[in-house]
Amino acid sequence: MAEEGDPMMERRERPSYNWVDITTEFKEAASLLSLGELLHDSSFGLFEAMSAIEMMDPKMDAGMMCNQIQRKVHNLEQAVEAGLVKIDNLTHEETIGIMDATFATLVTWLEGHSLAQTVFTNLYLHNPYVINDRCLKAFSIAMLKIVDVIRERINRAGCFEEEDFQPMSYGFKMAGDVTESRASGMLKEVEEDLARSLRTLRQRQGGTEVNSDSSDNEYQLTVALQTRLRFYRHLYALLLVFSRDRPDGLLQAQKLITQLQELVPLMRSSVHLGIQPPSREVSKNDYPTIMGFEPLINQRLLPPTFPRYTVIRGRAESLDYVTSLMHRLHTITTVTELGSLHATMEVFMEFSKSLPCVLARSILQLTLLPPNRRIFGTIPVVDALKETIRNFIAPPVLSPKSSLYNNAQAKEYVEALLTRAARPMCALFQITGHNRARQRDKWAHMLDDLSNLQEEADKVDAYLHSLLIKTEPNRSHLACLGTWVLYHTLQTMINYTLAGFELELYAAYEYHYVYWYLSELLFAWLVSTLHRADNFLLEHETLSDQQKGRSNKKNKKKKRPKSLSREITLAQAQQQMFGAYFKAVMGLQLDGKMKQPDFEFDNEEVRFSHRFGPFTSVVTPPMVHYAQYKEMSDLSRYDREPAPEDLYGAACKGFHQAKCMLESLVAPTEEVQALLRVSKTNFVVMKLLVGGHKKDSTDPPEFDFSQHRVYPVIKIV
Repeated sequence: MAEEGDPMMERRERPSYNWVDITTEFKEAASLLSLGELLHDSSFGLFEAMSAIEMMDPKMDAGMMCNQIQRKVHNLEQAVEAGLVKIDNLTHEETIGIMDATFATLVTWLEGHSLAQTVFTNLYLHNPYVINDRCLKAFSIAMLKIVDVIRERINRAGCFEEEDFQPMSYGFKMAGDVTESRASGMLKEVEEDLARSLRTLRQRQGGTEVNSDSSDNEYQLTVALQTRLRFYRHLYALLLVFSRDRPDGLLQAQKLITQLQELVPLMRSSVHLGIQPPSREVSKNDYPTIMGFEPLINQRLLPPTFPRYTVIRGRAESLDYVTSLMHRLHTITTVTELGSLHATMEVFMEFSKSLPCVLARSILQLTLLPPNRRIFGTIPVVDALKETIRNFIAPPVLSPKSSLYNNAQAKEYVEALLTRAARPMCALFQITGHNRARQRDKWAHMLDDLSNLQEEADKVDAYLHSLLIKTEPNRSHLACLGTWVLYHTLQTMINYTLAGFELELYAAYEYHYVYWYLSELLFAWLVSTLHRADNFLLEHETLSDQQKGRSNKKNKKKKRPKSLSREITLAQAQQQMFGAYFKAVMGLQLDGKMKQPDFEFDNEEVRFSHRFGPFTSVVTPPMVHYAQYKEMSDLSRYDREPAPEDLYGAACKGFHQAKCMLESLVAPTEEVQALLRVSKTNFVVMKLLVGGHKKDSTDPPEFDFSQHRVYPVIKIV
């Protein structure tokens, strides 16, 4: 009997395989497929095909790149032993160069690349405790702490996608044994040492010694190094301020942002003083190749997939990034000064349109919506929703002078509805934190929740109305809360549709039904909803004045404190513009300047259903299907089929009306000014077409989105 560990026994238990070479048969079968043709099997689909990576293939296995180079890849300890990296007595030029190159890798990481291919190509960050140079050691530890805070903030906000940010740390230690105060103190101590050195240099220059070029250069280098240490100390402090819920946090953040903005120009003017990598023609790579950087040190940590091509940002470009980041962070510190949630949502939308980085988006989300679901960290969401609804439509149930206000059953119903509404309302804010492409998908999914919420709001309104008419027959509660939910539903539908223009998803031959849907349905419903809310506000104010005993004459002279007139005017202007675009496109089609493509396996009804498919889940407003669209937009239903000039004239009138409405707005924003420029230009273009301008031209028109990403300027070529 064989004993345990007997090699004969192990040999008998080892499975045997009969391998067969199928290379020839495989090539013969593959030769029968046409170019671009794929073979699909139930057990081998596209997922299995993409996962079938050949290990040790340099094209697929990122780690094999290390075997394709002639030189040896050293880690920090090996590089120090080989004399390639210094850990003591670094010159100011070397330290400045390492700092600037490291910050460039940090910016590249924030643009969506991995830590292994960016920040941790700096060997000093792998083990900063072996560094003897105080300045470089303090900087390296501070940089690790900065990376850790940024990673925590972005992960906590949860508004990033795989193309935005890669949070994986690959097991690198982030100096967790060094406290926050100690990390800042190390930078402060080195900064004070440099300040003493500067005083000594000033005394030399002010004395009897000759003011040589070498002393001037040393002075500039010392100032540049001190500026960078102060910059990273303030940057770390700023990130810590945003990570803490303190009442004075935003005021402190504003001071730090101002200090950082003052330091960036000084860093920009001295960026040339640090050691520079060879030119790209010499180094033939896109990574820093100065002392302490090894582009391939972490190559084997990357997964066996197509490696993402990473180009490290230039040092000057990284400072441009900081400038825009500080500007956006300063905007964040002023958001909490706004009043209602609607005004805050507008700021969030405008902030998103500026294409901020993932860090700025995350900080904005955490500033407004911490995990405890409190607005600005102090106001419960339900209380904020009550105040917002009161300012938007003033429902009787939220009015202290109504009999419903103190009704226990009515209060319970409203509290339950607003608690249910808290999650989708917070989700609307969170959607703005994602990148613009992902937002469109999330707007579509959001419509399901809003549709369910609207159904519940209508039921609550019906119940509250039945209670109200018993005590106040002259007042109504029908569709009060439902109107507010409908407003957000329409805004979500509009955002989803307009995102298609910004992402360039619509072809020019699709514009006619997209413009029609926006004008005749979405914005028409939005204007009607706003008018209804404004009438409720007027009714509430009138009733309040009557209860206070004010005369009607005084009330007429008094300006309304609450009104949605500005928002109504803006919505009407946008409706007029989209209506004008629709008529202009239809006129261009009749004129032969825009032709419909003839696709063999596609038709307009399929495209229409695909564009507005997410709207099927919404009950109000009901989705207009393609057959209804064709019937409602058919030009033959008129007594006389309009000529192209008639449609151009109608479009000209629409752009003119939009222009007049926009000009009536007081204190126009940048968005309004951009719309005004577009409407004026298109008005002139339509006026020319009415007069027969370039009548014989059959070239298709150009839709120029340079002025605005959604509202194009029509150009007749």
